[in-house]
Amino acid sequence: GDWDFWTDWKDRRLWVTVLPIVGITFPAAVQAVLWYRYRLPFGAMLAVLGLLFGEWVNRYFNFWGWTYFPVNFVFPAVLVPGAILLDTFLMLSGSYLFTAIVGGMAWGLIFYPGNWPIIAPLHVPVEYNGMLMSIADIQGYNYVRTGTPEYIRMVEKGTLRTFGKDVAP
Repeated sequence: GDWDFWTDWKDRRLWVTVLPIVGITFPAAVQAVLWYRYRLPFGAMLAVLGLLFGEWVNRYFNFWGWTYFPVNFVFPAVLVPGAILLDTFLMLSGSYLFTAIVGGMAWGLIFYPGNWPIIAPLHVPVEYNGMLMSIADIQGYNYVRTGTPEYIRMVEKGTLRTFGKDVAP
């Protein structure tokens, strides 16, 4: 959804909870089919690579090709570390139940650390027109999306999402 499109929406609360839950469905289904039929332990990785290829084609042609929106503002999430763990748990255990419980938990827990190298520069605090903001907030502030209601993309003035009332670590 929108939490994976825009860099100013890749936040510490909604992006890390919504995307891993939605993103595990296709890799788990392909993994189950390839393991059941052929005993091939790379179903999740195959699904993730296909998904990422489709996402990059979408981001390039739709965001850059149609609207000239910078591609480095709309990159897709990295799902490869979770897929490697999911396939490894299935290969080592051979159990769907163990893979669903432990591998699914590992998929969700490795998602945010796996994306840190890309997301970290966007969380750098800067002062912009007398307000303390992150780089991602400035990107969202300067590249306004006309189809998006302004109340959804809220720029938190001066808090940098650290002093709010319901912030998750």
